[in-house]
Formats: sequence, C-alpha cells, structure tokens
Amino acid sequence: MSYARPMVTVGILGGSGYTGVELLRLAAAHPDLEVVYATADTAAGERAADVHPALAAAYPALRYARYDPADAAGLDLVFTSLPSGTTAAIVPDLLPKVGKVVDLAADFRLRDPTAYPRWYGWEHPAPELLAEAVLGIPELTRDAVRSARLVAAAGCYVTAAALALAPFVAAGEIERTGVIVDAASGVSGAGRGVRLNTAFGTVDEDFTAYGLLDHRHTPEMEQAIGAEILFTPHLAPMTRGILATCYARPAGGRVRTTADALELLDGAYAGEPFVVVSERSPSTKATRGANTAHLTARVDERTGWVIVLCAIDNLAKGASGQALQCANITLGLPETAGLPLVGVAP
Repeated sequence: MSYARPMVTVGILGGSGYTGVELLRLAAAHPDLEVVYATADTAAGERAADVHPALAAAYPALRYARYDPADAAGLDLVFTSLPSGTTAAIVPDLLPKVGKVVDLAADFRLRDPTAYPRWYGWEHPAPELLAEAVLGIPELTRDAVRSARLVAAAGCYVTAAALALAPFVAAGEIERTGVIVDAASGVSGAGRGVRLNTAFGTVDEDFTAYGLLDHRHTPEMEQAIGAEILFTPHLAPMTRGILATCYARPAGGRVRTTADALELLDGAYAGEPFVVVSERSPSTKATRGANTAHLTARVDERTGWVIVLCAIDNLAKGASGQALQCANITLGLPETAGLPLVGVAP
C-alpha cells in the first residue's frame, strides 16, 4: 500500500512583487508545496488573481493578507520576498514560529554586520543571526543549505558572477585581485515599484551604467567569490535577464587556453542540473523563465585575460527559482522539484 506524501505548507511575505509572483508561479507547479499564506501591503485584501491575472488558474481564491506573525506560525517554510532592510526586523520574531526561512533580500547575506551601514546605509537589527544564515547558491553552498534554518538566497548579480568565477578562484587559476565584473540586468531587477529611472519611456532604447564604484552588491560578490571585485552594473532595455561578463588574470598555470577554461567549468559543474557549460556565448533569452545558468569561458592569449560569461533569468535563478531550489534542499525534497529547465522561446 502506498501513501501520499503530506504537502509542505509555505507562506510568501511580499507575494505581490515581482519575486513574490514568480515564487507563486513556480510553487504552482511544485508537487509537494502548498502556498497557504501570502502577504502584500497596498494589495492586502485583494485576490492574487485580480492583482496578477497570470495567477488566476492556479490561485483563484488566494487573497493577499497584511503580515501578522501569528498567521505564519506553524508553517513549514516561509519565503520573505520583501525590500532589503525590511526582513532583518521581521525574521528574529518569525524564525522561532516556523520551520525554515528563505530570504530573498540582502538582509542576511553578509556575514560582517559592519558592512551594512557602509553598503546599505542601516544598522543591522539582528547581527546575531548573520553567523547562522547560509548564503544560498546551491551549486556552491549546497551542504550548508541542507542543514540551514535561515537561508539568504543570493541575488541575481551575485549569482551570475559567483557561478562564473568561483570555480577559477577555488582552483587557484585566477588572481584574487583586480577582477572585473560587468553585468547587464533587465528592468524587473529593480522591482515592481514605479520609478522614473525604470519607467518604459526612460529605459526603452537606452543602455546605461549605474552604481559606479559603490554598488551595494559588491561585498556580496567578494564574499561569495573570494576575490576583490570591481563591479559595474548596467540597465538594459529588457524585462528579464542578467548577462555577466567577468575578466581576471590567470594565476595557477593550468588554465592556458579556452579549452582549459571550459574543462575547468565542466568539471566544477558536472552533474549540476541547472548549469549549462558550452562554447556558445550565453544568451539571456535562452534562460527566460528557467532556473538555469548558461556559462562559457575564453582565454585571450593575446592579452592574457581570462573571460567568463554567465546568463541567467534574474527573477528565476537570480531570485525566486534560486530560493525554491534552496527550499527544496533544506526541506529534504528533490532539488529540481517545481523548477523549469527549459526557457521560454521565442
């Protein structure tokens, strides 16, 4: 006689924003998760299907609620998909009430509490939890995620850069200083809020760099990669996607050619279901809607630089897909459950 496995109950704090809606989309295809609680601020009391009609078939009756920690008590896992600086004040009270927390914001990514005033402009209200929180990039931190109670899912820029560079740093094959990361993001990375700099009329037919020399995700990259990073982000006129182009000087002597670099990436990600290593130049559109990362590398024998490129969907592998992948691991579920491997094309 076989028995059905009980559903895992989850909540999503911030379920009406882009990453919250993406979590709802992915959870709808998950065989083991049941979303029983989703919060919103201005949309509280409204049906999710009315705010986001794309959700109507999967969530015809789900209504957004205002956050009340008592309503989340007893859930197996809660995703916190709130603006950075908000989650840190909520999690200390929430964590003892639920089984696990996976945070999509930056509030628990940095281990050093003194980095928050410098890079984010606020004092961390729960520095004691930073040592416990695990940075969630499963391909790099899977064992730690498995036993974590609090997972800080890495964001889109950090994920793309870390997947590209961490294998080379770990192997001692690139210098740990003077590493350059140029990355372009779709406008959804800025969130659902209305801002002049992300309005259609501003972004359309434009391509611009921002956060020059002081972007707040720089220390997260350095922590995840283990190298000094000069990071320049760019805003591209597209809705979804991240393309990171990373430059470093060779150091170890084993990576001398493009074939060597691709072999190193192949070995680092052998058996990883969500990482594609190829000679092809990565395309953001190839990852659209999927939890995949597409990687390639080159060694320029003329200049001596190693170049590594990574494309991901900033809302999937760069945010909600990554969070769900971490949740699967820490809940003991199949890691690939509910996560698409194939992008939407055309």
